[in-house]
Amino acid sequence: MSEGNDDQINLADASSADVSSAAGMKGLNASSALLIAANLIPLVGVFVWGWSIFNVVILYWAENVIIGGINILKMITCAPDPSKMDLRGKLDKRIIDKLGEDSEEDIRKAFELTHKLEANKGKLGMLHHASKLFFIPFFTFHYGLFCLVHGVFVVALLGKNELGGDLMPSGGSSFGEFGHLVTLALEAGGLWAVLALVVSHLFSYFSNYLGKGEYRRTIVPVIMMAPYGRIVVLHLAVLLGAFATMVLGSPVYLLVILIVGKIMLDLKFHQRAHRKILARKQTSDHSE
Repeated sequence: MSEGNDDQINLADASSADVSSAAGMKGLNASSALLIAANLIPLVGVFVWGWSIFNVVILYWAENVIIGGINILKMITCAPDPSKMDLRGKLDKRIIDKLGEDSEEDIRKAFELTHKLEANKGKLGMLHHASKLFFIPFFTFHYGLFCLVHGVFVVALLGKNELGGDLMPSGGSSFGEFGHLVTLALEAGGLWAVLALVVSHLFSYFSNYLGKGEYRRTIVPVIMMAPYGRIVVLHLAVLLGAFATMVLGSPVYLLVILIVGKIMLDLKFHQRAHRKILARKQTSDHSE
């Protein structure tokens, strides 16, 4: 093996170690560890399959589509248990947090509203399931449009250089060109990376959302908004990395920095989301 290849392998090993150390491997659960493993595949793509910045960014775009599909599953299966929502506990916590800021009249109205909500939990459950008829189609359209625009932007920014001499025939549509680029990325090993991300997100869905009862402690509007903060930050990070690599010619070390930075952001959002759900569970258990 050549000295250059040795340097690349050492760089990949060091990058993996940095991610594991920064994430705190000892405290990782199975879904977090699987998330890291799936996100390390782009490093294989860079060092083994010769991936460019386009291959990496289009994979992250595909992950956003995967996240949207999983989120629709979450909205469909969401079935909040009124006994797990702990409305009175949330009100008590708000009063303590806002001590002196709310008037006695505001507190009285809040208690009256909480009492009414708790007395009509059965009806609220039916209304919640009925609301899915609006929220799920709305999310599918809005999030789908968001991903479509981002995908077009990725192709316009990076796709032309990727196609090179393998340009679409004259008269080909933009959608045809986009599909051709995605096919090229999948054939370059991207299919394995996509499958790994699907497995990772599905594992988290079954293990955390269903297995740990998260679907009983949240509501559809909250789930609908959950992916947006995460993907906006990831999009900005990915696009900044893309601009940097375009200027500097896609050196390997910049692709590694982009991949490692994305893994750390991904893990942070993943753990923070599940910590919030766990906190709700602990509050509910304590109130019981």
